[in-house]
Amino acid sequence: MKKIALIYGVTGQDGAYLARFLLKKNYIVHGIKRKSSSLNTERIDSIYEQIHQKKNFFLHYGDLTDSLSVLKKIQEIMPDEIYNLGAQSHVKVSFEIPEYTTNVNALGTLRILDSIKSLHIKKKIKFYQAGTSEMFGSSPPPQSEKTRFSPKSPYAISKLYAHWTTINYREAYNVFACNGILFNHESFFRGETFVTKKIVKSLCAMTKNNKEKLYLGNLYALRDWGHAKDYVEAIWKILQKKTPDDYVIATGKQYSVKQFINFVANELSLKIKWRYKGLKEKGYINGEPKIFIDKNYFRPIEVNNLLGNFSKARTKLNWKPKHNIFSLVSDMVSQELKYSEE
Repeated sequence: MKKIALIYGVTGQDGAYLARFLLKKNYIVHGIKRKSSSLNTERIDSIYEQIHQKKNFFLHYGDLTDSLSVLKKIQEIMPDEIYNLGAQSHVKVSFEIPEYTTNVNALGTLRILDSIKSLHIKKKIKFYQAGTSEMFGSSPPPQSEKTRFSPKSPYAISKLYAHWTTINYREAYNVFACNGILFNHESFFRGETFVTKKIVKSLCAMTKNNKEKLYLGNLYALRDWGHAKDYVEAIWKILQKKTPDDYVIATGKQYSVKQFINFVANELSLKIKWRYKGLKEKGYINGEPKIFIDKNYFRPIEVNNLLGNFSKARTKLNWKPKHNIFSLVSDMVSQELKYSEE
């Protein structure tokens, strides 16, 4: 029999890649999406058009802030595996809407886990919780599963609640519940308010539009950047183990935001030079000032140094990233250029 998967956050970057990955594994995939005035299904439209007629892919309305909705959908679908990728995932925005962020990210996870617990007699459902490297905050790198958590934003705090709740339900109720502590992972599907997507989109536009300008915050934040396509394979592997556990998923390589900009510029054959320091620092593209620092893009508390140690995933999951920073940038740039020409 085909396995049945339920994905919360199916319309997001990770959800779109995971849905494609599971369909190739011959799963029946159900995705939950929030009701909004816009369709917001661009990332999965091609799946729906190609697969829906085969009765392998289904979309449902639901909301992680609605306990009844969560329980009813899980009870109706009775999946073998649930992947919770749904979240208010923007760190800067979480400072502006901390209550909503907590309701979705923290209590949303609790609602899923409690529904699984209540249905435990009928079916043993495996659960994956999408954690984040932001939970480590100011803890010194490299960060592993044993590193102390030190969250510095409402987003990170809400994800840490979800992380410990997942462990609690695993230990208290014998739920097959796992955490993936994923470091930054990007792709063409990344939301347009995230820094890597902003950089790629803006610099691609600069090759065609001389008026394009890019405004950013902290250029010197260090991040461990991977490709979302690689990371969803790790997510799946976590739930295929006989024993539930928690894993850091990362590349073990670290670059600054400024370096990422330079890599994108190089991929586009744009000549870039940096001048001045602090808030006055500017990036000059082909001799013109194009990249500016805006203090409004800084977080109230910055997380400056994230670097993952994924040795446990390498050993126990037999997983390692296929992409490096350069193939990631190349993929994002080529897809952005193709999309902008359509």
